[in-house]
Amino acid sequence: MNTSAVRAITVLATNIYFTIDRMHVQLSDGREISVPVEWFPTLRSATDEQRNNWRLIGNGVGIHWEALDEDISVEGLLRC
Repeated sequence: MNTSAVRAITVLATNIYFTIDRMHVQLSDGREISVPVEWFPTLRSATDEQRNNWRLIGNGVGIHWEALDEDISVEGLLRC
């Protein structure tokens, strides 16, 4: 019988930044993903100051914007 084990690898956010119409998330495995801000109506409507006032939650499992009451998970971004 051939058995293979699958090992879950947790990829975490390490930093984020915005350009005119995109959110860029740097990941712990060296990748950087970029998604349209348009996908997130709360972030789309936010000021630059509000967008840049974020913090990592769960050691990088997600990103939180206190003033906007917005949370985005890295897992959710990777599934897009």
